[in-house]
Amino acid sequence: MSKHIEIKKITVNSIRKMKSAGERISCLTAYDFTSASILDKAGIDMILVGDSLGMVVNGYENTLPVTLDEIIYHCRSVKRGAQNAFLIADMPFGTYHVSDEQAVENCIKVIKETGFDAVKLEGGAERAALVKKLTACGINVMGHIGLMPQMVSTMGGYRIQGREGHEKLLADAKALEEAGAFSIVLEGTVTSVAKTITENLKIPTIGIGAGVHCDGQVLVFHDVFGIFDGFTPKFVKQYANVSKIISKAAKSYIKEVKTAQFPEDKHSF
Repeated sequence: MSKHIEIKKITVNSIRKMKSAGERISCLTAYDFTSASILDKAGIDMILVGDSLGMVVNGYENTLPVTLDEIIYHCRSVKRGAQNAFLIADMPFGTYHVSDEQAVENCIKVIKETGFDAVKLEGGAERAALVKKLTACGINVMGHIGLMPQMVSTMGGYRIQGREGHEKLLADAKALEEAGAFSIVLEGTVTSVAKTITENLKIPTIGIGAGVHCDGQVLVFHDVFGIFDGFTPKFVKQYANVSKIISKAAKSYIKEVKTAQFPEDKHSF
């Protein structure tokens, strides 16, 4: 008789309860079946298919060229690998900026074609009306304020937020909460400001470069595991250096092929 394996799928209610119980929320990005499966089996709470895939997967200079079709493709792959984690799709630049009608249509397309649990949008109070429309359609929305990579050109570069204008950040967070967002990413934000925002919201904050006081943390898969050789931000802790392991193994493989050490008899038929 086969054993019944209970799948404890994390839902938006699970995320809300974590905030209420003071349980920290773990989140990492993933972009394919294999990495999603590894994270899911490890017990990650949330997986974000971020537009960071533009740089760490596709080699773009920044996140701006990422298309809706690219996000959908990677989301589908992640969905097949993750059974338990709460899944969030990052809406790319230009897919929710022209009009609320365009945004609703694109977000519905993502949810329908990927089976994901939520979408993520950058922006504060200016996105509140859109967030309200999306939640009215039955779509869970994660907000994103502080440093917003899609707005980096108008923000004057990758600058830490909250040293000035921290009142606006709090107002943005409150506006998103009131509009129905289930959580908010705080990126590149001064720790003390992130703490104040977190303490003043009923919904969880997920920090990335925003200090320890957020309700949860998110980082990019390739940064955490040392796969991406590009610039590593200060806020990233590297838990492994997989790039070096793969490089060493690849050199061994190349050497053995060149010297006819591989394949041996045990690898042959």
